[in-house]
Amino acid sequence: MYVTQLIFKRVCNFGKVRYPSPGSHLVMGATLSRWERDTTKESAMAQQLKLPGILAAAMLILIAVIPAQAQVFADKKLSKVDYSQSDIAPHKACDALGQYKAKAIKQIAAAMKAATGAVPAFCDVTGVLGVEIAFELSLPSKWNGRFYMIGNGGPAGEALDAADRVAQRNDALQQGFAFAQTNTGHDARKEPGDTFVLSNPEKAIDYAYRAVHETARISKELTKDYYGKAVSYAYWNSCSNGGRQGLLEAQRYPEDFDGIIANAPWVDQTGFTIGAMWNQKAVSETPISNAKMVLVADKVMAKCDAIDGLKDGLIDDPRKCNFDPVKDVPQCAPGADGADCLTSTQAAAISKVYSGPVSNGKPFYPGYMPGSEQVTSLFGGGTGSGWMNVILPGQSNAKPADFNLAEGIMQYLVHTPPKPDYDYRKFNFDTDIHLLDNWSKLADAKDPDLSKFRKRGGKLVMTYGWADTILQPMAGVHYYEEATKKNGPGTKDFFRLFMIPGMSHCSGGIGPDRHDPVTAVINWVEKDAAPASIIASRVINNQVVRTRPLCPYPEVARYKGQGSIDDAANFRCVAP
Repeated sequence: MYVTQLIFKRVCNFGKVRYPSPGSHLVMGATLSRWERDTTKESAMAQQLKLPGILAAAMLILIAVIPAQAQVFADKKLSKVDYSQSDIAPHKACDALGQYKAKAIKQIAAAMKAATGAVPAFCDVTGVLGVEIAFELSLPSKWNGRFYMIGNGGPAGEALDAADRVAQRNDALQQGFAFAQTNTGHDARKEPGDTFVLSNPEKAIDYAYRAVHETARISKELTKDYYGKAVSYAYWNSCSNGGRQGLLEAQRYPEDFDGIIANAPWVDQTGFTIGAMWNQKAVSETPISNAKMVLVADKVMAKCDAIDGLKDGLIDDPRKCNFDPVKDVPQCAPGADGADCLTSTQAAAISKVYSGPVSNGKPFYPGYMPGSEQVTSLFGGGTGSGWMNVILPGQSNAKPADFNLAEGIMQYLVHTPPKPDYDYRKFNFDTDIHLLDNWSKLADAKDPDLSKFRKRGGKLVMTYGWADTILQPMAGVHYYEEATKKNGPGTKDFFRLFMIPGMSHCSGGIGPDRHDPVTAVINWVEKDAAPASIIASRVINNQVVRTRPLCPYPEVARYKGQGSIDDAANFRCVAP
């Protein structure tokens, strides 16, 4: 039985899924600099081992699970809730959890871990659920009564003891949270990219949504058993694919979490896939160098920096930037091609990336925003246009990360049975769009109906960088607008979107990117204090060089007219 058949058996009955008898960018935790270091190393390793092309994208995207670690809990001292107050002791011995019985648990073990530095001693529970869902639950020696869970990047399958994930766990433990995570049902070291579906199609369902729900459910049961007290509040915080997972939890399993932070969520995995194939077809027709994209970036900023009334090196709403690479960038003379101009083919390709795919003469999915091409730190190392290595190949024989990721989805998750040799060039944007419908039903987080999450008192914060080059920011805007239509004018009472000028995917870029949505959500859930703004900072060489308020969409930050433009105190959130 392949994924298509499984979809129709399960997708309409999310709350009643049961496991069979024994026989889941993109891209919260690592800083951009860590991403740069690791991808250089891992990409070289992938080439050396001649692993499938999708692995290169997986390695890029897996790093982006949480924005920079320093952001999480950074506003604790300003919180209306002392969530680090931890005074609940365990009800039983740690090793007793190794005997815990539940139908979904295939394997379980528990062992105490000694305190190290600022990290308290904790009970480390590991196990396997269902087919192959590895999970970890970390229970501090003194508990704050709360549960905190992170998600996964790209195709998931991360090692739960990877350094960036351990760092996130330790951050949570220091505040007294019970911490949980899962690999979503496969090990990327053994089954890279999306190839996990080849060994068992059930793994596709686990990756799509089920593993997160089952891990949250079992982890909360174990937490209650250990402390003799149920979880008071449960929180989700993750980015990219982890943002998608968070939205799916709100949509399909509204009882799992009280507060959800979905950063740069992969709202529409199949729409992204179609968009990445569209871009690849466009840019493969002509080489576009970094020098040419730097030229484009300069022209974009020259035209659009001041459209918000302030020339500060940021475009606060790139939708107002009416930029045309054909008209606004010098065109090369016929037969010529240099770094100071665009050929007609190059200009046309760049225009297609900005506009997004078209199907039957109508816009199908959003493209990338003016400002995303600005010079920044690159995925893979060095500096250059933000499009390099992600939308555009960094080398003539390389595939950009966005396309690599999309190609794996088409080959292994869209087609049933999988077609590892599927050639994207065969995809017809007028007739083949619906090839992705079945996977969309399983994995996309597009359902705007959040009524059950709202009714149970849930709060949802979504963030997106306007300069994201992995996921299209307008996908987030469209989802929020559709949710507002569906849930009514009171949507802002439980769901708010914060767009971040100049920020790339989850973090990085040229704008203030460091912020703490976790504290904002805790205040909202536990004190009903909705975030009127969140302060973000830009840090260079460990120095804060600019702060700005992030405003709940559709509000934008506007300069008051006096004081430094690098100080958030001199801005206010206003209607656009």
